[in-house]
Amino acid sequence: MLSLAFIRENKDLIIDRLAVRNFKNAEEIISKVIENDATRRSTQAELDNILADSNKLSKEIGMFFKSGEAQKANLLKEKTSQLKEVTKTLTEKLSVIENDLNELLYQIPNIPHPTVPAGNSEEDNEIVFQQGNIPTLSDKALPHWELAKKYDIIDFELGNKITGAGFPVYKGKGAKLQRALISYFLDKNTEAGYTEVQPPLLVNEASGFGTGQLPDKEGQMYHVTNDNLYLIPTAEVPITNLYRDVLLKESDFPICNTAYTPCFRREAGSYGAHVRGLNRLHQFDKVEIVRIEHPKKSYEALDGMVNHIKEILNELELPYRILRLCGGDIGFTSALTFDFEVFSTAQNRWLEISSVSNFENFQANRLKVRFKNSDGKSELAHTLNGSSLALPRVLAGLLENNQTEDGIKIPEVLVKYTGFDRID
Repeated sequence: MLSLAFIRENKDLIIDRLAVRNFKNAEEIISKVIENDATRRSTQAELDNILADSNKLSKEIGMFFKSGEAQKANLLKEKTSQLKEVTKTLTEKLSVIENDLNELLYQIPNIPHPTVPAGNSEEDNEIVFQQGNIPTLSDKALPHWELAKKYDIIDFELGNKITGAGFPVYKGKGAKLQRALISYFLDKNTEAGYTEVQPPLLVNEASGFGTGQLPDKEGQMYHVTNDNLYLIPTAEVPITNLYRDVLLKESDFPICNTAYTPCFRREAGSYGAHVRGLNRLHQFDKVEIVRIEHPKKSYEALDGMVNHIKEILNELELPYRILRLCGGDIGFTSALTFDFEVFSTAQNRWLEISSVSNFENFQANRLKVRFKNSDGKSELAHTLNGSSLALPRVLAGLLENNQTEDGIKIPEVLVKYTGFDRID
């Protein structure tokens, strides 16, 4: 959430940068925020003055009673009763103003970093890096959903029977390969200095608001209505909320966490061949990396996260590319996002496997993640997160790109985790 002080001081800049996102009615909403904020501040000032007068009168009343001047004291008590009514009215008015103001603030996305290109959709994203050789497969090469059936490692129909579409069952070497990838990703992350945590898979409303998943405009979160809890769409939500309402010290930075969790997304409106098999699921496994950083270090940290994921993909020997997301494709809370995609040779298409984002202080303002700077003042931290990595499309790429006539070759780096070097 953008801070009110920032909005007041940077109205034109915000409207200009939100245009890169194609955000509608930016000028109207920003103007309403500034207007409501002015009303809030004047109402708060009026309320503060009345409260100060009430406190002053209360002291005078006590003094009159002590000196035996009860008549004067009672006259002042009548005045304080009137002030209490005014205080009540102003408090109620202030509550309404603040609620309306928050509703407006929740509608405003983060402003994009200056390097974010303008654009309307994923087709306008900018390719900034590409590496790895795309293998040449035989004419008999199969997409991963057919390989899964051929080698009996993933059963999509059984998952559909138990739960529904988008909930596959991993079997035998397929299940072990999943577990191997999770262990490998966690080991790589912890070796790079990330502390492993195991967070809850359900979060409360405050946590969803804190990281920006709520309000859920697209209806992508699973809601446990009786308890008003939400199944996590990513480990970013519970991990980042570990630091909600925490006042940090500069010496605490950098704070680096990693976690493996299942993730749950309704993926409403996702249909067609492009979401077949592992391409898009309602439940999937992911290893996440999350950082809480000093504002001056956050973009250096973002570069480090990008290089870390590049190293993992190089070891997996997968062809991949990195894209800088355009304004029309960047997430609501992000200032700058890089997407990683692997090339699926059997499908002849690129598959997104990771997003690495810097949210600057947008999430921190919602979460109240602050630190004491060198001047002793409280300042908002910066938050970052990335997939390291999401398993379904990594697995799809591994199965399709490494298929041979004799089976599916396992990358060397994973063999010590799987205990086998081939699926046949």
